[in-house]
Amino acid sequence: MVSDVHGNLPAFEAVLAAIDAAGADEIWCLGDLVGYGAQPDECVALAAERCALCLVGNHDLVALDRLSAADFSPAAAVAARWTRERLGAEASEFLGKLEPARLDRPVALYHASPRDPVWEYVLSPLLANACMDAMDARVGAVGHSHVALSFQRRGGRPTTGDHAPDGTEADLSSGDWIVNPGAVGQPRDGDPRAGWLLLDLQRWTAGWRRVEYPIDRAATAIRAASLPTALADRLYYGQ
Repeated sequence: MVSDVHGNLPAFEAVLAAIDAAGADEIWCLGDLVGYGAQPDECVALAAERCALCLVGNHDLVALDRLSAADFSPAAAVAARWTRERLGAEASEFLGKLEPARLDRPVALYHASPRDPVWEYVLSPLLANACMDAMDARVGAVGHSHVALSFQRRGGRPTTGDHAPDGTEADLSSGDWIVNPGAVGQPRDGDPRAGWLLLDLQRWTAGWRRVEYPIDRAATAIRAASLPTALADRLYYGQ
């Protein structure tokens, strides 16, 4: 499972190679294929080829001119307008057919949250608890925050959870869960490596993974496109 690719082709390619090496049966993408990076068409084409399921994210919807960038930071708004002006017809057609939530899998899938699949950030146990109450499924997966996370609620006890760094393993076989794979293209948890999540739906386990990728390639493409340099610089710090 992947999320928040954000036009970062080198990171996406590295993650897909790691997923292939792990022998995953399907790849699910939780949205935001475009948004900050300089290769949106290439990322959308790769997702269309490789992913069995994709959601649409808020950055994708802004690129399609279905949402306003008014709530974005200045750099994000510049990148959104740049993407909107350059997004190719095939990429637009692919993104235009996607939804921000899918409930037809054993895990409920949302770009942002069960309560608001487009905008809400699930970053605390309190919010995760409210989202679990809003889910029919026992296990849900969200993206959007760019932070690898794991929240659980078992046996009537309070919801707990925290960051899920590389190598974190979770047993999802009992209780209620919300998991976030972290970001492929722009992590914000202090680890610049691209993130993804390996789900085993037979054993009901989850494993968080990080993979090195050529950040210089992604940063150089951002600068060459005259996008805000901060979008390139932050890749090196995972912020």
